[in-house]
Amino acid sequence: MYVRVSFDTKPDLLLHLMTKEWQLELPKLLISVHGGLQNFELQPKLKQVFGKGLIKAAMTTGAWIFTGGVNTGVIRHVGDALKDHASKSRGKICTIGIAPWGIVENQEDLIGRDVVRPYQTMSNPMSKLTVLNSMHSHFILADNGTTGKYGAEVKLRRQLEKHISLQKINTRIGQGVPVVALIVEGGPNVISIVLEYLRDTPPVPVVVCDGSGRASDILAFGHKYSEEGGLINESLRDQLLVTIQKTFTYTRTQAQHLFIILMECMKKKELITVFRMGSEGHQDIDLAILTALLKGANASAPDQLSLALAWNRVDIARSQIFIYGQQWPVGSLEQAMLDALVLDRVDFVKLLIENGVSMHRFLTISRLEELYNTRHGPSNTLYHLVRDVKKGNLPPDYRISLIDIGLVIEYLMGGAYRCNYTRKRFRTLYHNLFGPKRPKALKLLGMEDDIPLRRGRKTTKKREEEVDIDLDDPEINHFPFPFHELMVWAVLMKRQKMALFFWQHGEEAMAKALVACKLCKAMAHEASENDMVDDISQELNHNSRDFGQLAVELLDQSYKQDEQLAMKLLTYELKNWSNATCLQLAVAAKHRDFIAHTCSQMLLTDMWMGRLRMRKNSGLKVILGILLPPSILSLEFKNKDDMPYMSQAQEIHLQEKEAEEPEKPTKEKDEEDMELTAMLGRNNGESSRKKDEEEVQSRHRLIPLGRKIYEFYNAPIVKFWFYTLAYIGYLMLFNYIVLVKMERWPSTQEWIVISYIFTLGIEKMREILMSEPGKLLQKVKVWLQEYWNVTDLIAILLFSVGMILRLQDQPFRSDGRVIYCVNIIYWYIRLLDIFGVNKYLGPYVMMIGKMMIDMMYFVIIMLVVLMSFGVARQAILFPNEEPSWKLAKNIFYMPYWMIYGEVFADQIDPPCGQNETREDGKIIQLPPCKTGAWIVPAIMACYLLVANILLVNLLIAVFNNTFFEVKSISNQVWKFQRYQLIMTFHERPVLPPPLIIFSHMTMIFQHLCCRWRKHESDPDERDYGLKLFITDDELKKVHDFEEQCIEEYFREKDDRFNSSNDERIRVTSERVENMSMRLEEVNEREHSMKASLQTVDIRLAQLEDLIGRMATALERLTGLERAESNKIRSRTSSDCTDAAYIVRQSSFNSQEGNTFKLQESIDPAEHPLYSV
Repeated sequence: MYVRVSFDTKPDLLLHLMTKEWQLELPKLLISVHGGLQNFELQPKLKQVFGKGLIKAAMTTGAWIFTGGVNTGVIRHVGDALKDHASKSRGKICTIGIAPWGIVENQEDLIGRDVVRPYQTMSNPMSKLTVLNSMHSHFILADNGTTGKYGAEVKLRRQLEKHISLQKINTRIGQGVPVVALIVEGGPNVISIVLEYLRDTPPVPVVVCDGSGRASDILAFGHKYSEEGGLINESLRDQLLVTIQKTFTYTRTQAQHLFIILMECMKKKELITVFRMGSEGHQDIDLAILTALLKGANASAPDQLSLALAWNRVDIARSQIFIYGQQWPVGSLEQAMLDALVLDRVDFVKLLIENGVSMHRFLTISRLEELYNTRHGPSNTLYHLVRDVKKGNLPPDYRISLIDIGLVIEYLMGGAYRCNYTRKRFRTLYHNLFGPKRPKALKLLGMEDDIPLRRGRKTTKKREEEVDIDLDDPEINHFPFPFHELMVWAVLMKRQKMALFFWQHGEEAMAKALVACKLCKAMAHEASENDMVDDISQELNHNSRDFGQLAVELLDQSYKQDEQLAMKLLTYELKNWSNATCLQLAVAAKHRDFIAHTCSQMLLTDMWMGRLRMRKNSGLKVILGILLPPSILSLEFKNKDDMPYMSQAQEIHLQEKEAEEPEKPTKEKDEEDMELTAMLGRNNGESSRKKDEEEVQSRHRLIPLGRKIYEFYNAPIVKFWFYTLAYIGYLMLFNYIVLVKMERWPSTQEWIVISYIFTLGIEKMREILMSEPGKLLQKVKVWLQEYWNVTDLIAILLFSVGMILRLQDQPFRSDGRVIYCVNIIYWYIRLLDIFGVNKYLGPYVMMIGKMMIDMMYFVIIMLVVLMSFGVARQAILFPNEEPSWKLAKNIFYMPYWMIYGEVFADQIDPPCGQNETREDGKIIQLPPCKTGAWIVPAIMACYLLVANILLVNLLIAVFNNTFFEVKSISNQVWKFQRYQLIMTFHERPVLPPPLIIFSHMTMIFQHLCCRWRKHESDPDERDYGLKLFITDDELKKVHDFEEQCIEEYFREKDDRFNSSNDERIRVTSERVENMSMRLEEVNEREHSMKASLQTVDIRLAQLEDLIGRMATALERLTGLERAESNKIRSRTSSDCTDAAYIVRQSSFNSQEGNTFKLQESIDPAEHPLYSV
């Protein structure tokens, strides 16, 4: 996109254009790139680091990049970096080129209003104009009427940068958009631009890329060697002036003027950050840019943290902000934590927790509610879910409350799950804090209130139940387990990374994983039901699988470390999760892999056997015990110590707790006896003590006879076979009454069958009433979610109708008998549920159910084909039918049986028309032919082709696919169904129908006794499931064990990740890349050394040539000196000869001595005449 504007356009109009018309989001950082306009080369390593760092700074912070826009100089290098990024990533960086209109080549191609124009980006070497860089996303072309001149965009660009810096990053963070100038190479005007940035109000920090050449290198040199106040050493000053002269070919005066500007810049050198490649402080240019902004902002630590949070650069916060000795105002880190949660910054949340933010103190009711009402972050379905549970349209500004969230959680979890946000205690607290009256709410929220506060307790009475809340308690506004609440918040807001982070922290990780798995799966189902985008449902299903996998892996890790503690993890009561257990949560999430795990199955096996110790032929032994009760005494039973992880019902727990109290005096007596025995003597003391210990242990191991009978009949396996035998007897009696003649009044056998159905109906009512806490309507809804419960209800009602009709006179009695005959079909099908306990038959039962669902879809298609043929056939063959319901039957009757091969051949094309004569001469009268009767065989052929061949084979293919699909997971399916069966029989009374009525009477009697003895608590707090009741110390031990398992799990996961092939390949590729970069550096150094050596060789050659010339010149000079010397000696020789002659003439007697002296005084080399 591009726009041509006047050079004096107001910046607010340009910003409105970019944000409203171009749909650009306001930046969190503005990087203004300046540098040389002429093409120049960067070192390959520096170019790579520059491009990579610039792109990283823009991508991670959501920055805008301002450049000159043309395809020359530093802008060309920015374009190359953008080109490399575009080839590797889809994310587009907002790069805005602000160029003068007058220097743009092919201007005529860009003229037009709201048009799309093709633009040629190939530059013309003969033209003085330049083309735009094609890698920019937007262009602003400033026009001041000039052509071929730069400068029209300078003022416009600076004003626009200034205006953008006044905008707020976002509504949560009050910081303005920070601006930074990045200098790469450049001419003299770049130094003036730097000074303008530094003198601005507020000043703009500058990052200088050292090694890029010209102005950048001069700025880096001045920054390195200048002192505070812009002073520099005299020797360095002269050196710098010479460098400026040589770099820009300036005169001495021009260099001094530029030097003064440079020193003005150095007066604010703290705002200048120099990036030197390879320095320890700045390995990447993005770190240099962001560090310069933090230094230049001169802001407080919370403001700097807000900037780092807006940029999403936790590395900057860790290295530059959270430093030793940093002072933090009270509450600043908590506000940063709230911003990090809202903006979905997982790394910042982790960093803040590491630096001392307490989530227990941070998370309050008001803050959690604010998190649920935030509009930031990924899109989610929470608003739609709240609207569904509120059953009505919500106003656009509706504020979601935690009570609404509780309703959503209960809706998603299903069953009788009860969220803490919907319990009476929390509702009372919430209404007192945030209701219309809200006493003392302002103080609890940390706000001032002029109303005097009164000490006391707030008591609310409702339905004769009291909820005591101490509003003066400082912890009343906080959550005991904040990581639980935050993980649920992250899951509902579809912030998967945040949810996974909170899952790692806090207690009950396994339960949290299962709850998150169920919530994501339920939200995915709701998204698919509401016809939302498929991607949302798929993403939520993927999140559900992630949490489910975490739960299974954690269970596997804990099972490897300690089997018994792992089983305790599965069965102990989770008070923070609706008093459920991990097993119950896994079943609610339909997590088959979790239930099929060895640990879960071992627990279920122990639960199935109860306290019976049997390995082989358990079914035969149980049946024998049922039929012959004395054989129970021969069975082995487990002691309580053998099953410390075994879950149990609350009533049994209370009974055992009471039974342990009378044993205490006996135990103390045993200990006293042992001590007395030990004091009798040293010799036999040890042996007697061991003997007494064995006796005490054997005494505790012995199980009383009554306890054996109780444990036998309360074992689920015994109940199963007891109920199965009773059911088989019931079916046999039912067969008898429908096969024999029905008398006027019911026989004994029929009364037994009626009592069975009647007591079974009472049992179903008991199941509803004794289900998990909740309103009666909710209990019924939960009960009806089970398929067999619905069919049982229909069968019981149908039998009741048949029984009432059977007791009437004819013909109603016959109708009742027919209903009996139809009703027994269901009770035979009901046997399939019993088959679920078998490892081989159980999966087949599930296959049948799935195939029935597949067949329902197939029947719809078949119905279309069948009706198309049936209606046409009936209308052609029987055109004169009167209106009757029999017509509907005739449409389907024959076409339906044709599917199974009965084609009614004699009716396909019956003879008609003229009379026929037999061989015996008898004339047969034929009916007249129907108009179009010949069409029926044709369409019948087409119908049979489609129905018998195509659709039936399609159905077989679908069945085949379902078979193999279930077969592949048959083991998990059976184990999952096994849990349901075990839990069903674990909760059932001991006696089967019709004897179950005695169990019901006993339960009513026990209930009344317990109410009288006040053993039961509030009905809302009553527990009906199977749970392991443990003490606080044991609970702490379980939590510590779970945390150890998590640590070990992540340690092993990291080891597996580091040893994986992909990670090894990645590490190897990084090392190879580093080695290649180092080799490139070595090659560059080698080339530079070669160039230096070549230069040295050239200089040596020049020196040799110079020395040769100097030697020649010296030789010439020596020759001239010799010539002059010869001349002088020649004259001296002639003078000496004349003098010698006179001496010889005057003094002949001394001739020898004088001659000797003369020869000695003259050098023979210089005077050869005397060398003879």
